Amino acid sequence: MDPSVSTGENPDSNENNPQESESESINSRSDALGKALSTMLATVIKDLDSKAQDTLNSQDKLNSAIDRLTRELDQLLEDAPLPFIMQHAAKISGVRKRVSSLNFVLKSIQKRVDNIDRLLFVGMLQER
Repeated sequence: MDPSVSTGENPDSNENNPQESESESINSRSDALGKALSTMLATVIKDLDSKAQDTLNSQDKLNSAIDRLTRELDQLLEDAPLPFIMQHAAKISGVRKRVSSLNFVLKSIQKRVDNIDRLLFVGMLQER
């Protein structure tokens, strides 16, 4: 058989099988879209993680300030136990409890965000 005559049986050519070519093109676009989404989500999660960490640090500072204020109020109560001071001390104690509770929730959220970030990172490594 003459090599210049095409038999249409070239397995390396996608010209004769447009479905394979289209399928590869769709897979390629799907992979690119998946990687783009993964990168975008990783960036968003890192941004949220950073903001959550900033909030957590702020809450820790607030908690420390409230603790200091509570100690100062306790000292005031020892020196002059007035009903007015006792009322405000009780309010500050309530605020302190709420801040501590919020701090616990934020730490829980931070752990969840870290887990999601870790899963995305592992997923990106497996795609490569």
